[in-house]
Amino acid sequence: MIKKEVRQKYKLLRQELPTDQVEEKSLAIANQVLQLDCWDKTTYHIFLPIVSQKEVNTEYILQILAGKDKNIVVSKADFETREMTHFLLTDATKIKENHYQIPEPVDGIEVPSYKIDVVFVPLLAYDGKGNRVGYGKGFYDKFLASCRPDCIKIGLSFFTPEQSVESVDLLDVKLDFCVTPDTIYRF
Repeated sequence: MIKKEVRQKYKLLRQELPTDQVEEKSLAIANQVLQLDCWDKTTYHIFLPIVSQKEVNTEYILQILAGKDKNIVVSKADFETREMTHFLLTDATKIKENHYQIPEPVDGIEVPSYKIDVVFVPLLAYDGKGNRVGYGKGFYDKFLASCRPDCIKIGLSFFTPEQSVESVDLLDVKLDFCVTPDTIYRF
């Protein structure tokens, strides 16, 4: 399938999930995340979910990170430049939804991408090779390309992988792992 078809398919599949299943599956994903060999790192970037898009609720992973006393980083998107600015999440961080309903920090302590060790990556779909399909704006590909080569990229998905995604671009950055409610895929 080409990316456009994959996007449509998984947006629909997510919208069909009842809210209680989104929560159950998000908790199961967080429990799977605990099995990853990435807990010796210091700085973790995580996305805050768009609730209306039924994205994985990352609150459970945030609680794990806080419990392990990790540096947690969240981003703010600039839709003109298609770049993200990353901020340390602290008790003082104010979060506000932008006009796309994306929860973002208002401001805070900036963290350069080269300091980030692990990124939990939002996605609509992915394939068995670690190719990720997002919303198509390129924010995460740009961001991930600016991270260190040893930065661990972990997708979070309610679904199993597509066999393959056609129309993969040279600028697309592959995942190292994708965590689902039932398993961890390694690429």
